[in-house]
Amino acid sequence: MYSTHQKISLGGIVVDLMDQQDAVKQIIDHALASQESVGPLSVVSANLDHIVQFGNDSRWRGVLGDSTNITRPLRPGNDPVHDDAKRGMHWLTFLDGAPLVAQANQITQQSWPRLAGSDLIGPLLDAAEQEDLSVGFLGGQPHVQQQLAATLPADRPRLRVSGFWAPSRADVENPQASFELAEQIRQSQTDILVVGLGKPRQELWMASYGALTGAKVLLAFGAVVDFLAGVVKRSPAWVSDNGLEWAWRLSLEPRRLAQRYLVNDPPGLLRIRRERAYLTGRIEPREIENLPQVLERLQTTPGEFCSAPEHAEVSILVVTYNNADSIQDLLESLRSEAQNMHLRVVVSDNGSTDDTVEILRRHPDVLVLENRANLGYAGGINMARTLVGDCDAVLVLNPDLTVSPGAIAALTARMRRSGAGIVVPKLLESDGTTYVSLRREPNLTRSLGDALFGARLSSRPGWTTEIEFDSESYAHPHQVDWATGAALLIDAKLEQQLGSWDEQFFLYSEETDYFHRARSAGARIWYEPAAVMTHQMGGSGSSLELNALMAVNRVRYARKHGTARYAAAFHALVALHHAARLNKPAHRGLFARIADEKSWHGLPSGTQPVDGGANFPHGAVIIPAHNEARVIARTLTPLAPLAAAGTIDVIVACNGCTDNTADVARSFAGVRVLESSIPSKVAALNLADESTDVFPRLYLDADITLTVSALRMTFERLNQPGALTARPAFEYDTSGATWPVRSFYRARRRLPSTNKALWGAGAYAMSASGRARFKQFPEFTGDDLFVDLQFGTGEKDIVPSIPVKVVTPRTLHALMGILQRNYRGQTEITGQAAAPSGTSTKQTAIELARSIAGPGSALDAAVYAGLVLSARLKNRRAKSEKTTWERDETSRS
Repeated sequence: MYSTHQKISLGGIVVDLMDQQDAVKQIIDHALASQESVGPLSVVSANLDHIVQFGNDSRWRGVLGDSTNITRPLRPGNDPVHDDAKRGMHWLTFLDGAPLVAQANQITQQSWPRLAGSDLIGPLLDAAEQEDLSVGFLGGQPHVQQQLAATLPADRPRLRVSGFWAPSRADVENPQASFELAEQIRQSQTDILVVGLGKPRQELWMASYGALTGAKVLLAFGAVVDFLAGVVKRSPAWVSDNGLEWAWRLSLEPRRLAQRYLVNDPPGLLRIRRERAYLTGRIEPREIENLPQVLERLQTTPGEFCSAPEHAEVSILVVTYNNADSIQDLLESLRSEAQNMHLRVVVSDNGSTDDTVEILRRHPDVLVLENRANLGYAGGINMARTLVGDCDAVLVLNPDLTVSPGAIAALTARMRRSGAGIVVPKLLESDGTTYVSLRREPNLTRSLGDALFGARLSSRPGWTTEIEFDSESYAHPHQVDWATGAALLIDAKLEQQLGSWDEQFFLYSEETDYFHRARSAGARIWYEPAAVMTHQMGGSGSSLELNALMAVNRVRYARKHGTARYAAAFHALVALHHAARLNKPAHRGLFARIADEKSWHGLPSGTQPVDGGANFPHGAVIIPAHNEARVIARTLTPLAPLAAAGTIDVIVACNGCTDNTADVARSFAGVRVLESSIPSKVAALNLADESTDVFPRLYLDADITLTVSALRMTFERLNQPGALTARPAFEYDTSGATWPVRSFYRARRRLPSTNKALWGAGAYAMSASGRARFKQFPEFTGDDLFVDLQFGTGEKDIVPSIPVKVVTPRTLHALMGILQRNYRGQTEITGQAAAPSGTSTKQTAIELARSIAGPGSALDAAVYAGLVLSARLKNRRAKSEKTTWERDETSRS
């Protein structure tokens, strides 16, 4: 509608350029127009504070519309046919503030006036009197409203005043109270509503509820009510003309405005200088919020869930573990939602020992996966993902939630409106209070603030706390970093792109990691308060072990996404957090567990289903084995049930064995054994490759224990279009090793190249396309390094599985033998003793130096460098000597 005047963009805000006469005419013409054809208009002013509050990278970015974007309001009771909710909200944003005026003048080479609300209100009220338009006033203190009600008739006897409303902040932040307030205003038949709730509250309220008021025009004019009532004096003309009105207001209200003018606004000044543009051409407004329609249900009976083959609007994934006390309530609340939406419900049960599965069986339209083992929350979701099916979005829910009517529709509507990748709802506790569920990305300053203050001083700045305490943040939709994982709606395309949840996080931090991956993929995360769910907080309970796991997983998250130095500092802050609370029962014993990293292996972790669960992807596992009778049974035990069922092919290629490795392998039903007299690992790999045409293929060392979950996730990843190669996550098991060995592997794990390469895990896999990169395994010592070098960095996928445990050598002598073998293999492949994965010695040295975060890591780096240097020198001296395969016997017990 507003396409003829000039527009600029400042800091991500579209500003409409016009003089006062044109601005007043636009507003009054809109108030006189037929609302059925144009809808309401919101008028806001852009100053530095507006840029800080609503511009790029701000807290409320994307919440408001502008003259190029029409928005839609929240809907009372999520009623999609509410008359006022049908009307899209138009927006005008005027220049207010000397810095923005200066930028506009510079960009357009024209002179533009400030259009502050205090300047426009007089001419607008004059025009309203002339056109007989009713005016209402929302905001301000009650006594100010009373004074305005007394003075306005005398000052403007012809003005038709429709009403005065002075809600409390609590009412403005309460959806139900706001719906009721909007209805009161609608009943008053207000044409122009002056909204003076203060920035950003007034704009947020207008975006959410403005169209429901029935007002034709809403004016976000801040302190205008105070000015009209005479309780606040406007600055002298010379102050305003020289751009010093902010200083005038600061002198009148220093306590309230110091933070805004002296701390918050200066970054906005830098932003508008960096991010500014002239918007050329004719720009027609587009509607960015599409009102969800109630579709005709053709395949689903109201209240029933979709079957596996049907298309669903939303596939709902629930992980249960002994949730007999809550799962029925969740399913009943979902059935109410299924009356208006196509929903598929998939429940992944992690080996419940109560009546959970029995209750689920009473619901034949619920797809139930009985894992018969506790895979952890991420593992349970990954199993449920196998039955997601054809859908528009995926909703992950905790089993102890109940979904309020219309909540899922509100989530999907917000996803369509904002283009969000993930939308999270408003969570209530069982007593009806709002649960503090929104979070900021963890970092050092926030962790330090939370360690020192916890939930105290909840109004402290956002850079000092991870938790969003401000009640206003829970009243309005906006973008967030992440939220607790009790409920999140994920766009189906994004869900497929992100793939499996990281199973190294058995419980806790798995959602933090998932949101991080989503943001890294360019997705936006939105919070939608119109979607309400009640969380009983039963969850997984609480214990020393679970509390320790929560703390430890925060450290693991920092290690996954940060540098070694950052992770070490974060580890120290997590320990400080619990050390400062040793006197509290819930924190007793936690400091010792967090500080003692060796004890982390004893924390709760996932167990594995015997049969791998439903819909296990077909593939082949190839295990070359030379005299591995002592360990081959350990490797085959988790794989044998899948082999016996024909789910996967397991091929053990015995090469030059002189013990009973083949007999042990044959004792497992379904395992195929090949024998060769040639004692060569690569010959065994080639022999096994020639015996099968099954893909994907995972090549597994005979002394590595692979979890069924890791195998499933690896095969699933390689079944994706374009996938070439992958390996599961791994961790070193140094228990029982001497301190130099432990020190060496601590340093190695801190190297980024170790965590991105295919070598080192004792397991790597390829799709048919990936395996086609080479004809046969060549006669090189390092088969995993050879395979790693066939693929670029972006072609290698590290699957976020439960880590495979790589048992390291136990003695220094055994470790040196392994290192000599590794570096000999590198020399064979690259022609020189290069660093692993093709990285140069210089690059590895840089990584090693950057991994140093304190005396401990410095010692580890020194041990690593010394052992690597020693192994390389020994290899050089042994070039002319006949070498044998250095085999580590110390880890084969």
